[in-house]
Amino acid sequence: QVQLVESGGGLVQAGGSLRLSCVASKITFSNYGMGWFRQSPGKERDFVAAISRSGTITRYADSVKGRYTASRDNAKNTVYLQMNSLKPEDTAVYYCAADPQSSWWGVETAEDEYQYWGQGTQVTVSS
Repeated sequence: QVQLVESGGGLVQAGGSLRLSCVASKITFSNYGMGWFRQSPGKERDFVAAISRSGTITRYADSVKGRYTASRDNAKNTVYLQMNSLKPEDTAVYYCAADPQSSWWGVETAEDEYQYWGQGTQVTVSS
């Protein structure tokens, strides 16, 4: 069974940085586009970032553009989310997800396109 495991969340002060990691197992990782989503209490899960199978194409939500960077290492079956200049409104549970239908250069922002999901990692930004 496909497994995605996120790590790297925690408590950080506003203006600080965190790097999330998501390790995939039991899949051919390079065959999957990868995405990051987040969900705050009482809100729907929102798109944050996506990265193509090639690792060269990325897309970001407007709210994180210029502050977050997605990357991947296909040899390590791992996708990363570098988060800088964090704000209290970035507080959420962050999920990674895998899209099996992605083309080599494609990125997907729609939650429904992602078939596999991790359990999430909590990010809390204090003011």
